[in-house]
Amino acid sequence: MASIIQRDSAVILVKAAPRVGETHGELVCCAGIDFSGNWIRLYPVAFRTLEDAQKFGRWDTIEYSWSLPKGDQRSESRRLEHKSLVITGSLSEKSRSQFLARHVVFSLAAELEQGRSLALIRPRNAEFLFERKDRNTFESERARFQMWHDQEANSLFGFLGKSLVPYEPAPFLFKYKYETDDGLREGTCQDWEIEATFLRWRRLYGEAETLQKMSDRFGAEYPKKGFVLAMGTHKAYPQWLINGVIRLDHGVEHEIQQSLF
Repeated sequence: MASIIQRDSAVILVKAAPRVGETHGELVCCAGIDFSGNWIRLYPVAFRTLEDAQKFGRWDTIEYSWSLPKGDQRSESRRLEHKSLVITGSLSEKSRSQFLARHVVFSLAAELEQGRSLALIRPRNAEFLFERKDRNTFESERARFQMWHDQEANSLFGFLGKSLVPYEPAPFLFKYKYETDDGLREGTCQDWEIEATFLRWRRLYGEAETLQKMSDRFGAEYPKKGFVLAMGTHKAYPQWLINGVIRLDHGVEHEIQQSLF
């Protein structure tokens, strides 16, 4: 039986860094919240081969058609119909904090018990870390992107007429140690913006200065001013992963609660 095609809209909050899968090539996992307040996960998204007018960013509002994915039982997961994707606008800066704060939770274990696989968590005592990837691991990762690029470039439709350079992964893992109501946690950031920031700054400042700037931004400024982690579980097992890092001032959740009374 063919999957039923449905249409929906959402605000995008997360774009994980690209990965190369064995079956579908270079893909990105994206997530957001629809206008009923429900999380949605769009995967797989062949983001870099989308039309330029379709390449959404954080805070963009999109409309899209989707069907239920095969082999993914997570309730928020949607299989995107790429040609259907339309950017319809962007969430205003004034409304972003309140939009986020309504969805902040403090226990990932409680979310999992409720059958949820996406969440925004407010980390406490957050420590930003970076770790150079093992050389063989990094070279293997680069080789997978290059191999996919070469295969696509030599295929009949080759990037659908687009000029695409091989994706350059970052040679570092960026991590957070932090506390929640569930206790101490540590995880690797899969946020594309974190990786893109490193690559962009490295071209401007060199590696050593870039790592210092990232520590200043994500390890000092963000914890001081306030931020949340967009979390998602792995498809095959209920392990929470850091999919996004988003600035959100301390106390916004409390202000919203107070405004309700």
